[in-house]
Amino acid sequence: MRIDEHIDELERQGVALADAAAAAGLDAPVPTCPGWTIRHLLTHTGGVHAWAASFVRAEPDAEPDAEPDTAEEDLLQPDGDPVAWYRERNADLVTALRAAAPDGPTGAFLVAPSPLAFWARRQAHEAAVHRTDADVAAGAPDPAAAHPTAFAADGIDELLVAFMGRRGRLRSDVPYRLGVAPDDVPERWTVEVGPDGAAPRRGDGPADAVLRGPAARLYLFLWNRLPTVPVDGDAAVAARWAEGAHVTWS
Repeated sequence: MRIDEHIDELERQGVALADAAAAAGLDAPVPTCPGWTIRHLLTHTGGVHAWAASFVRAEPDAEPDAEPDTAEEDLLQPDGDPVAWYRERNADLVTALRAAAPDGPTGAFLVAPSPLAFWARRQAHEAAVHRTDADVAAGAPDPAAAHPTAFAADGIDELLVAFMGRRGRLRSDVPYRLGVAPDDVPERWTVEVGPDGAAPRRGDGPADAVLRGPAARLYLFLWNRLPTVPVDGDAAVAARWAEGAHVTWS
């Protein structure tokens, strides 16, 4: 996907996230993020957007903010307005990305064609995954239906190749090989996981289990937002992925 497509998707997903959050109510629990309410969800996602915007706007030699400015102690109070606060931060990040020079942003922490491409892609999927959380909290019957096929495939690629390929991100004492084979796009991925980490690659390969189904459903399963998808082979391998593959804020 192009940078402008990621930015457009960031905007679309952010608007939908805020709308779903408003429909669910600020104190509604978020089943896909145990222990969170919609207030927590908006505070987290808006804070990450604000943190990202500080990098996008930074001059090459500047020191971007090291931590997201979530103002959590204020937003979690009953008189706060986290929905409006989130809308502002999503819109501010979209504006910053659209105005950024191709060589302007700093601080990319995953492999990407450029820092700008990294931030646009990462924040689009940040909004999309948490939009799913808000949709589930609001009672959406099929949260996967909200994600375009090409965008979902792009999100699978980011998670498997960029995130899980980082040293130490994913390990398993019992080695396994997981294949991911959407039925609505030609892309394929294979991830070999063992005690020393994960080795993802694009393309088919020998696998103990292969996940199948629409890209949008595989996207959400791999992000631990759906409990199951069809599996060819050893279903325990898919369960092992769900237990071990987590991306957390630190």
